[in-house]
Amino acid sequence: MASPSSTAATNVMLAIFEKKTVSLDLYRPLRNYIAFNYSEREAQNLEDDLQTLKQYRSEIERVPADSLPARRDILQNYYKALCAVESRFPISPDKDHINSVFFTWYDTFKNKQKAVQQNIHLEKAAVLFNLGAVHSQMGLSLDRSAVEGRRQASHSFIAAAGAFAFLRDNVAMKASMGSSTTVDMSVECAGMLERLMLAQAQECVFENTIAKGSTPGVCAKISRQAGIYYEEALAALNVAPLNYHFDKGWLAHVQLKAALFYAEACYRYGMELHDKEEIAEEIARLKSGISALSEAKKTSPRGAAQQLLDAINKLEANLNQNLARAVKENDRVYLMRVPQASSLAPLPAFSLVKPMPMNDVLDASKEKMFASLVPDNSAKALSRYTEMVDDVIRSQAERLQRGSELARVRLREMDLPDSILALEGNLTLPMALKEDVEAVQVCGGPAGLEAELQQLKDLKRVNQELLVQTEELLQKEATEDSQFRSQFGTRWTRPQSSTLTKNLQDRLNRFAGNLKQAAESDARIERSVRDHAALMSILDRHPIESALPTLARPIMSLDANEDAIAGALKQSLRQLEGLGAQRAGLEDMLKEMKRKDDILPKLMTSTGSHEDLFRKEIAKYDHICEEIAQNLEAQEQLLLQIQTQNEDFASIFNLEDYKASRERIYKQIEAAISKYREIKENINEGLKFYVTLQDAITNVKQQCSDFVMTRNIQCREMMDEVQRQISGLSFQDNKGSNGYNYTSVPQSHQVPRSNPQPPTDPANMPNAVRPQTPTYHPPQQPAMAGNPQQPTMPGYTQNPPPYGPPQQPTPPYHLQASGPPYPPPQHQQQPPPSHDYGQPAYPGWRGPYYNVPPQQPAPPQQPGSMPRPPYTVPSPYHPPPHQSGYYRQ
Repeated sequence: MASPSSTAATNVMLAIFEKKTVSLDLYRPLRNYIAFNYSEREAQNLEDDLQTLKQYRSEIERVPADSLPARRDILQNYYKALCAVESRFPISPDKDHINSVFFTWYDTFKNKQKAVQQNIHLEKAAVLFNLGAVHSQMGLSLDRSAVEGRRQASHSFIAAAGAFAFLRDNVAMKASMGSSTTVDMSVECAGMLERLMLAQAQECVFENTIAKGSTPGVCAKISRQAGIYYEEALAALNVAPLNYHFDKGWLAHVQLKAALFYAEACYRYGMELHDKEEIAEEIARLKSGISALSEAKKTSPRGAAQQLLDAINKLEANLNQNLARAVKENDRVYLMRVPQASSLAPLPAFSLVKPMPMNDVLDASKEKMFASLVPDNSAKALSRYTEMVDDVIRSQAERLQRGSELARVRLREMDLPDSILALEGNLTLPMALKEDVEAVQVCGGPAGLEAELQQLKDLKRVNQELLVQTEELLQKEATEDSQFRSQFGTRWTRPQSSTLTKNLQDRLNRFAGNLKQAAESDARIERSVRDHAALMSILDRHPIESALPTLARPIMSLDANEDAIAGALKQSLRQLEGLGAQRAGLEDMLKEMKRKDDILPKLMTSTGSHEDLFRKEIAKYDHICEEIAQNLEAQEQLLLQIQTQNEDFASIFNLEDYKASRERIYKQIEAAISKYREIKENINEGLKFYVTLQDAITNVKQQCSDFVMTRNIQCREMMDEVQRQISGLSFQDNKGSNGYNYTSVPQSHQVPRSNPQPPTDPANMPNAVRPQTPTYHPPQQPAMAGNPQQPTMPGYTQNPPPYGPPQQPTPPYHLQASGPPYPPPQHQQQPPPSHDYGQPAYPGWRGPYYNVPPQQPAPPQQPGSMPRPPYTVPSPYHPPPHQSGYYRQ
């Protein structure tokens, strides 16, 4: 057990007083600057910040009356506010800057000396100095007679050392650049105070170490480090500019403390040497400690505390006591030669304290004061930093993408992992081929082609039935006309049906020819389905992967190590997959870090070079960049290992034969898909043809029905006229008006012409018998709600030579006589044009599927002309120029 410390009872330490200042108004100059350089509205918006700054400054000016922790908080807040002011408000003698603010601070050690500068760095340096002073006062105010009190005091002295170190490293040099400065805020003074505070913190730790009963060796190391700190402070006090700035009490205190803790270390180390029976070195160490104390008492100035002098005397007595014991034992027992003090090695030392980092405590980047004011230089600096970050992100992302692409290409060259999956039975198709197969199977696959062929047959049957029904309509009308012509002879004067239905018959004949050619195409499709059923049957396999060959194990193996080789390859592939997942995570980490990287607050509060800040901030990305480089290097090594393992795997499992077999199956599937698509497309073309042809036949059937209806009406009228002639009721003066004009079906390219001679006015025909000849009007579209009377269409009109007496003008079929049963509408709509239907050839066939003539639109009706008859058809069929005659006979 170590004896109680010689200094434990005294514990005499130093504290530092705060610097004094004079009253200063920051509110008005700053507000005027905002109103002049920004706007009055901006000044009003920042009124709260200006008042807060004013309040901070007034509290700094007052004599400290608050508790020390409260004072510490005020100083920290004011310092961060000053950082915000520094980056936004230029305070200097320049006429364009805020030149009405003068900062004044007095030296804390020489109260009559003061510094007056138009430099905000002086204000910041003074605040940092006072912050360190407050921390030293907090350490001195604690009860250091107990372990907990000494621990808290040590923390306070560490904080004070941190404040003085921050002052020395960041602000002191800038505050000393003016002509008016004080020594207490110099770099040398800040460094000395940092050493002094560390010495007192280490002293508190030493006292607690003694209280805990630590070994003499440990106590000696801690004591020696405390002495070193005091020695460093003493060295600074003995050189300019501090050698004449502090009073003698300070010098005496520091010098005696340095000697005290050196001698304490010799005392504790001697105890350890005594336990080890190293008596000669113990004697030398004890003599060295005694010599140091004696020298300090002789050379130190007067003014040291009596408690400190008592502690030195007590320690000196203990050293002499142990020295006498050691000399006696050496003379009687050990008889060792005592070495010279200069030949001894330095005493070991161990530091348990260091300055508290103040960067986080004094970080003004999160300070919201004056946040809306962003100078142009800060905005430009932020833009430049953002470009630097973008360059880092872009370059690293490209490296990651290249790494992933390299892995895919190398694996594809080695046919991995497909060969491993084939060995395990987890076969798979290439993605593009698999998608094509799935598209075929969704459509029903080859098995569904039979149902579509049946649809072709059904549609063909419907078209044939429609065609037969249409031909029967015309045939029936022609038969009836022939019977009446035979019955009435020359009195039956209307034209024969065959002369009027020639174009309709031609169209029906062409439709019949189209159906015949379509049947031949259907037969070719059916043959193609039958001929290629075996080829396409592979597409009906579910799943399609079941058609692929499997990678079989070797039948004979010499060393039975195929499982080990395959297992090693699988393990390497899993590791490669893990590296890929790591790259994805690294890329996400880069993007997230960039999203959160906002250095504008730091730019606004930075007092140094922007380049230094940029280097510091961009260094945040270095560890991710290093991880990316390590990932890519590991992948390269792993790919080389996989290549070697895959060569062994391929030689054992005969991979080349498996690949050849697999490629044959791939080609078979591709050929089956190609043939299926060809057949499917031709079936679809046929279905579209039959649907289109059905519409065309239905249209012609309607025209034939209209024609037959009109001819029936004419038939009844002519029968009535013939009967009147037979009964002698016809008059000679009506012969010029009872003749009917019958027209053949006009060509589609002809425009109906109006009668060149105006119709006879019924008023000038006193004894004329106006024939009640109705005109036929085919029904219009039914979807005309609210119109109960559908518009009608006049009957057939053309201007061939009349069938009546040649000496009279031929009236048009539609006479403008009074009281006809179907008067013409006032606004006659053009009848829907008839259409021929044809489809272009589908790729894969030599010619068109079904050669149906295209329909030409009807020419517009000219004013004054008679409407076209409902059975008007286009000119004779001519095949489209782009279609071949593959289906033509």
